[in-house]
Amino acid sequence: MAGLYIHIPFCTSRCLYCGFYSTTLSPLRQRYVEALCREMQLRPLTSGQIETVYLGGGTPSTLSREQLELLFHYIYKVYPIAPNAEVTIECNPDDVCSPHFALPAPVNRVSMGAQTFNDGRLHFIRRRHSARQVDEAVSRLRAMGIRNVSIDLIFGFPGETLDEWQNDIDHALALQVEHISAYSLMYEEGTPLYRMLDEGAIEEIDEELSLNMYDTLTDRLAAAGYEHYEISNFALPGFRSRHNSSYWHEIPYIGIGAAAHSYDRQTRQWNVPNLEAYLSAIEEGRIPCEAETIDEATRYDDLVTTALRTREGINVHTLTPPYREHLLRQAQPYIDRGLLDMEQGQLHLTRQGIYVSDSIMADLMYV
Repeated sequence: MAGLYIHIPFCTSRCLYCGFYSTTLSPLRQRYVEALCREMQLRPLTSGQIETVYLGGGTPSTLSREQLELLFHYIYKVYPIAPNAEVTIECNPDDVCSPHFALPAPVNRVSMGAQTFNDGRLHFIRRRHSARQVDEAVSRLRAMGIRNVSIDLIFGFPGETLDEWQNDIDHALALQVEHISAYSLMYEEGTPLYRMLDEGAIEEIDEELSLNMYDTLTDRLAAAGYEHYEISNFALPGFRSRHNSSYWHEIPYIGIGAAAHSYDRQTRQWNVPNLEAYLSAIEEGRIPCEAETIDEATRYDDLVTTALRTREGINVHTLTPPYREHLLRQAQPYIDRGLLDMEQGQLHLTRQGIYVSDSIMADLMYV
């Protein structure tokens, strides 16, 4: 079992908060798609099947129908794709609303960045779509036969109130999507949003309000039947993101494209985050990546920072004695304080523990 991730770095415009590797150099799209097809041939799967395929970005929906069809032709030509594979593509709502938009046949899941249903805030963060277009996009996807739709939401905008956030949640629930991911607005160094904060043009909301927003989110989605299966992710029963879950549960994956990462339990590789360097290398028949060998201590630390994010947490019985003993020793004070819980050998965060998860993870790590 393995996952396949393909990075599409192109965006029509850059969002104010985005720290992912992306570019607005649209004339390079065809050349890049051809390079992706070549890298797939250079990166075969050595055993098993591909269970999940994920096109992320950037904005994969900015590719033309012909470019997407070429990509999927090579995906299914190069890799053994499981018959029941989850095949996800990230889309912008305005792209879905375009009369020229079409999904390749294998796609059975769509993830859209709604972010907020407040048009003023969408304009502030430089999103290209309107709140109305999110509604239209969901309706259009349903008409196309997509029965697995995920939307991303952001809370904690400068000046946002709890009532305004509740309105966003109400709107999201009214869409009846199968999956919701929700994140606190992040001020990543190097982004325009960070510079605005650093220059005093905007202010972060206070921590208490941010926690109240998160509490409201978890309570409202739980009442609507969503399971809170990862710190930032909520799904109706049977609709967890299988691809993203692979990252949290040590399932190997292949990453194709500039800045994409690959993992096979023994090594981690990452392609160069530079479009021209990536294209030149692939066209020469080589993969422009760096790699690190993962020793047992690193694998344990990775487990702490991924599996502990999930509802199930860490199965302590899978750890070798030195790491199991370390984990239990470091976890006990948090168990005593009600921030961690142990159930049938699974160590997981409690609801209160989620609020201080970063510090808990830091204390549980080995290195």
